[in-house]
Amino acid sequence: MNIVNTPVNGSARAVNSVNGAVNTPGAHPSARTDRAPARVPHGAGDDKKPSAASRLVALAREQYRFVMSPDGRPYAVAIDGPNIALPLRNKGGLRQRLARQFADAYPSEVASQSALADAMTVLEGIAEDTDPVPVHLRVGRDPAGAIVVDLGSADGRAVVVTGVGWQVVDRAPVLFRRSGAMAPMPPPVLDGDGLAKLHALLNMDTAAFHQLVAWLVAAWIPDIPHPAVVCKGEQGTGKSKAAQMFINLIDPSPAAKRSQPRDEKAWSRQAFSSWALCLDNISTIPPWLSDTLCKAVTGDGVVDRALYTDDDVVVLTFKRVLALTTIDAGALAGDLAERVLMLDLQLIDSEHRRSEEELDATFEAVRPAVLGALFDVLACVLAVLPAVRLESMPRMADFARVLAAVDQTQGWNTLDDYLATSANVATDAMEGDLFAMAIAHLVEQAGTWQGTAGQLLEALPTPFVRPKNWPADPTRASGRVKRLAPLLRSIGVMVDDTQRSRDRTRHRLLTLTRAPDEDDSASAPEQASLWPEVARPGHLEPPPDQH
Repeated sequence: MNIVNTPVNGSARAVNSVNGAVNTPGAHPSARTDRAPARVPHGAGDDKKPSAASRLVALAREQYRFVMSPDGRPYAVAIDGPNIALPLRNKGGLRQRLARQFADAYPSEVASQSALADAMTVLEGIAEDTDPVPVHLRVGRDPAGAIVVDLGSADGRAVVVTGVGWQVVDRAPVLFRRSGAMAPMPPPVLDGDGLAKLHALLNMDTAAFHQLVAWLVAAWIPDIPHPAVVCKGEQGTGKSKAAQMFINLIDPSPAAKRSQPRDEKAWSRQAFSSWALCLDNISTIPPWLSDTLCKAVTGDGVVDRALYTDDDVVVLTFKRVLALTTIDAGALAGDLAERVLMLDLQLIDSEHRRSEEELDATFEAVRPAVLGALFDVLACVLAVLPAVRLESMPRMADFARVLAAVDQTQGWNTLDDYLATSANVATDAMEGDLFAMAIAHLVEQAGTWQGTAGQLLEALPTPFVRPKNWPADPTRASGRVKRLAPLLRSIGVMVDDTQRSRDRTRHRLLTLTRAPDEDDSASAPEQASLWPEVARPGHLEPPPDQH
């Protein structure tokens, strides 16, 4: 008697066979094993192998468990291996690995495309039978509240950060997915001068550098909106190189700098593949891209067809960390201007200018120490953040709380500097919008103006060459005023559209008033030395047993 154990849904089932007859558990007691075997259909002898698709499924189930992400994507996770979610069909996913393993297991055979497709369909069905589990990209938060950063290495190591310190673990406590746009991150190390070494690579004053450090730390907190950092400066200030360094600290990539996407679908593909992105050399931002970037800051979702041959859809959801480089802040539209952290880079003199090769080598040498210092600051922020309360809540309130936590633990002044800089960004954005400037000039002359959107268009002088974003009719004018209201408020122009005309038409009225002048002493901080000595800046070292 031969006993064969056949895996079924992860468990073993005993099958007893004698002379070709098969008895399974649960067979009727009267069944006899000594009777003549049943007739075997022609061509179905005992030596027939299972199909290639069946063997592929068996190979996969021996090595992987199958899960479904909340956005409806199936993944395979190695049972004994890194906690990394492999897509079933994409390049570098399970399909490619199974094809290679099948060829190793059966040297005389190669799995056909049809067999692989059939196997993937079965495995997708297995994944669909499970409850959805979170699948993170580069950064996640475990059930206990710790922040987990995927190092992106083949062995699946990660950094776990809590309010008492950080440590490198061999297996991430949360499930991560990878993409071709990711590159490995070096393991962080303890070094008291990590932040100073980063500052020595950047041509920015101390106030701007402290805001940058706070932004880098906030970029690893996955469940809050992150303002887009904008590197502003004239040619020769190293904007692109600085932004590339920022991204390669947070989410290293072989293509840290990206060109401006041509449409929303191209953008969604980029955003789905990277936690942090840099759009380089932005001169003009079309309205669709401005709206898309605003949504990416606060959280976005894109619904698209799964395949060209069916009616199913997939959902791409993401909240991303963004960096932009530009010469003119006037390129930023009103909504986007309220969601940026502006960092001015100063012209690099000949004494401190370095070749790109030298900068890259220096950055790679100091990156582990910089990462260790940033994780130190993040641990300090996590320790005090739950107790941080703000007297007033600005637009990016969650980020402002992180700044306040950084100030509390490091003794800096990043929150006040950020609020002052944000007011300047709003003014710069206003100057780049002719319609907004015309409204501001009208209120400046009249003090208070009230009328319909159509009357507003008549009251404003039309430019000799009308820009594309100048409203063509009252409906569009009303919408533009509503979108410009936050920017207008930042320069002292209040917008009220709650009243209606008292005649029979009941038209909506726009009331534009000038706010009382206030003694606003908030201004950009004085510029300190751009090239400080390498000194220990506010470093707080976690307990030794955490590393």
